[in-house]
Amino acid sequence: MSVKIRLARGGSKKRPYYYIVAADIRSPRDGRYIERIGTYNPMLPKDSEDRIKLNVERIKHWLSVGALPTDRVARFLDAADLMKREARSNPEKSKPKKKAQERVAAEEEKKKAAEEAAKAPAEAEAPAAEG
Repeated sequence: MSVKIRLARGGSKKRPYYYIVAADIRSPRDGRYIERIGTYNPMLPKDSEDRIKLNVERIKHWLSVGALPTDRVARFLDAADLMKREARSNPEKSKPKKKAQERVAAEEEKKKAAEEAAKAPAEAEAPAAEG
């Protein structure tokens, strides 16, 4: 049985409250879980002590038996110095997609053509003015 340490949503509409739980990966997000090991209240200010509460002993136990935390829970555990989370970097994600790149290339070609068209009459007038 694979176990994940993840968030289970509670609270009412537009007022989220999350339980940090150890659950079988096949169970639904808000469904059955094995053990509740903490809470997360995103409505509280970031510097509040009650925003994230963790049961450190039980989290260490679940990590030792092979439970994998989700990315968000890994951030909480990294802040609490319970595990090390690698920083992610995907520079390709922020680049424009294919169609946007084609639009930019087309605009650049139009600008170059307009600049060349502006230079050509200016060059033709310059020799005529000299002679």
